Amino acid sequence: MDDKGKRILRILGVAGGVYLIFKYILPLTAPFVFAAAAAVVLKPSAEKLSEKLRIRWRGRQFGVSPCMAALLELVLLLSLLGAAAYAGGRRLCQQVMLFMERMPEWLAQLNRWLTGMCHMVEERLTLKEDTMVYLAQDMILGLGDRMKQGMMPYLMGNSMSLAQETLGLAVVVILFASGVMLFVREMDGIRQRLEASAFREEFARIGQVLGVVGRAYLRAQGIILIFTMLLCAAGLFLLKNPYYILAGIGLGLLDALPLFGTGTVFVPWALFCFLRGKWRRGLFLLVLYMACYFLREILEAKLLGDKVGLSPLETLVSIYVGLRLFGIPGVLLGPVGTLLIKEFI
Repeated sequence: MDDKGKRILRILGVAGGVYLIFKYILPLTAPFVFAAAAAVVLKPSAEKLSEKLRIRWRGRQFGVSPCMAALLELVLLLSLLGAAAYAGGRRLCQQVMLFMERMPEWLAQLNRWLTGMCHMVEERLTLKEDTMVYLAQDMILGLGDRMKQGMMPYLMGNSMSLAQETLGLAVVVILFASGVMLFVREMDGIRQRLEASAFREEFARIGQVLGVVGRAYLRAQGIILIFTMLLCAAGLFLLKNPYYILAGIGLGLLDALPLFGTGTVFVPWALFCFLRGKWRRGLFLLVLYMACYFLREILEAKLLGDKVGLSPLETLVSIYVGLRLFGIPGVLLGPVGTLLIKEFI
C-alpha cells in the first residue's frame, strides 16, 4: 500500500476511534470526567481553604482535608445555582399565573377572530350561516378529545420511567460529588502515574486539547450571552416593552440553555401577534429571533475557531456534525473531536 492509502486508513482509524469513544465510552464515564474537570478547578482553592480552616488546640491540629474543602465549595456552588434556579422558577410560575388569568380574555378574542373567519368563508362559498362555525367547533372538540386520549396512556406509561430517571439523576449527582472528593485527594498520584506511563505524550496532548477547547467554549458562551441580552433588550425597547431590561436578561439566559433558545418565547409571541392582527409586531419578533439565532451561530463558530485553531467554516461544520451525531453535547464534542483527530493524525 502506498503512502496515500496508509494515510487514508490512518485518518479513518483515528476518526472511528474518536467516534466510538465519544459514542459509547464517554456516556459511561461522563460523571467522572466532569468530576475530574471540577477537581482540577477546585483543587487550588480547596487547598488554600483547608490551610485557613486549620486550628491548633492543646497541642493538636484540627481542620478539614482538601477533599472535604472541595466538597464544601461544591455544595456552596450548587446551593447558589439552586437558589438562582428557584428564584427563576418562582418568577416563571408568577408569569404563568398571570398568563392563566388573562387566558379567558385571549380565548374570547381568538373565538371572535375564528368566528369572523368562518363567516367570511361562508359568504365567499355561499354556505348556510354558521356552517363553518359548527364545523370548526367539531374539529376543535375532536382535537381536544384525541389529545386527552393520547396523553393519559403516555402519562401512565412514562410515570415509572420518569421515577427511574429521577433516581438515576440522584445517583449521578452522588457519584459526581464523590468523584470530586476522590480526584482532589488522589490527583497528585494520578499525575505521577500519567507521567510514568508509556502514553504520557498522548495524555498530555489530550489534556492540552481539552483545556484549550474548554476555555474557548466558556469564553465564547459568555460573549454570546452578553450580546444576546443586549440584542433582545434593544429589540424589546424598540417595541416599547416596559420590562425590556429584565426580559432581555431572561431571554439571554434562556438562549444559553440546551434544548431552549429565544425561539421558545419569540415564535409563540409572534404567532399570537399574528392572530390578533398585529402583523408588524409579529414580523419584528420573528426578525429579532432570527437575528439572535444567526448571532449565536456566527459568533460561536468565529470565537471557537479563533481560540482552538480551526477556521470558522471548520468550526461550523464540526458543530453541525457533532449535533447530528451526539445531539446537544455535540456542540462541544464536535470541535473537540476534530482537534483530537488532527492531533493524533
